[in-house]
Amino acid sequence: MDRGPVQFDSRAAKRAGDVLTIATADVVTAPPTTTIIGAIKIMTSYGFGRLPIADPGTRRLLGFVTGVDVVDFLGGGIRHNLLKKKYEGNILAAINADIREIMSPRLISITEKSSVEDALKLMYEKSVGGLPVVDEDNRIKALVTEHDFAKLVAGVNTGIKVEEFMSPNVITANGSISIEKTTRMMVQQGGFRKLPVVQDSILIGMVTASDIMRYLGTGEAFGKVVTGDIRDVMSQQIKILVRRDLVSTTKEADLGTAAETMMDKGVGALPVMDDGSLVGIITKRDFIRAFAEEKRGIIP
Repeated sequence: MDRGPVQFDSRAAKRAGDVLTIATADVVTAPPTTTIIGAIKIMTSYGFGRLPIADPGTRRLLGFVTGVDVVDFLGGGIRHNLLKKKYEGNILAAINADIREIMSPRLISITEKSSVEDALKLMYEKSVGGLPVVDEDNRIKALVTEHDFAKLVAGVNTGIKVEEFMSPNVITANGSISIEKTTRMMVQQGGFRKLPVVQDSILIGMVTASDIMRYLGTGEAFGKVVTGDIRDVMSQQIKILVRRDLVSTTKEADLGTAAETMMDKGVGALPVMDDGSLVGIITKRDFIRAFAEEKRGIIP
């Protein structure tokens, strides 16, 4: 922290094949015949926000499912129409359908010969939070995510303030609205994975697509989901899913400090506060943008 501002260009190497130095090699995948509720259980037990779908024999990558895809399916997006039309609203039948029903087959990937710089450029240009690393036969070898880039600067003095890369126009959810309405907000507002939650104009915490998945995949809520009584589950107020400990940052904080807070607290986003007021939000996705826009030689 006492080394002075770091040059982002020095934090992401450019050598061919070095993407594997920051990627996660121990990748958990699911076959396309995994049930939707089975995929939810896998993602919640491992804490995943995305799950690669691969052929179980060859490990060839077939698609991806994300927490937003699941929320979309259960709560009000395009995939929710599948539940209503194909399964006629029968939630038990729907959640026991194959995960390939809601996975995205549009794959953006990089090869194991790619550089960290290649991954950064592609994630920035395509606005994605993760990339599978595949071999020449499209077999998944690793996964590089926005989390990996946030780790690169955690605890480092970057010389860049949070306010330079935070999103100032924050969409919030009232703590009293239902989980169903919140999921619809996430999907209809461009696939937001994280929403600040307010009660009586006071920020009380954050809720994420993963929080909703975890709620649906465990405990009493899971019991109601599998018996088909999802309306009661989805009608609960969203504030029941908010963490009790509110973790935030300030607009004057260094990006490296914000990244370190995310790593320490195990969160993917931080509300940005100024004199007690919510003025923005910074997410791990913003670190991709920060790296890309500060590295002059990468983005033309």
